[in-house]
Amino acid sequence: MDNGVSAGSTASTSTLGHIALGLTLLAFGIGHTGVIDGVSAANSVSLATYVGGIALFVLGILAFRAGDGFDGTAFAGLGAFWFTWAAGADGKVSADAAGTFLLLFVLLGVTLTVGAASGLFGQGVYGLFTLSLLLLAIGAFADSGVLGKAAGWMAAVAGLLAWYGATAALAHWPTAVGRGRAANRSAVPAS
Repeated sequence: MDNGVSAGSTASTSTLGHIALGLTLLAFGIGHTGVIDGVSAANSVSLATYVGGIALFVLGILAFRAGDGFDGTAFAGLGAFWFTWAAGADGKVSADAAGTFLLLFVLLGVTLTVGAASGLFGQGVYGLFTLSLLLLAIGAFADSGVLGKAAGWMAAVAGLLAWYGATAALAHWPTAVGRGRAANRSAVPAS
């Protein structure tokens, strides 16, 4: 690409990245919950490979190119996570190896949670995702399906939040909640 050609706006890269993250988290989470008969986390491998893995990684590179270090780090790092998770899903690795892998990516989740500039909304997405990975890791070490189901629900909620945030950005819906929203109203000067 020529340096004079834009790689896309940061807003569009962020929106598409959060849609990809949301869809992948929803599929991954629903699969772990077992709420839909016959659907497991292994059924989300294709989505995790292509949408969560490759697409997010490419969007991360585009975000870096557009000067957005946070989304670049988030999307490229999560793309690497999803692609690698999909490659080892469905019992292709030992439970201890899977738990160790998940714990390593908990560190990325903590970094993204702390660094999220979009306030509680963005921190909520990454925080729930991180907690989901932590519960899955502990569940893998302890061979606990209950922890896996709880982690699945957290991932699904994180996926819904990521999807809503991206949709809200496109549709100009509100994302402020609680005190931040009231503070925004009071910050508007009276005429």
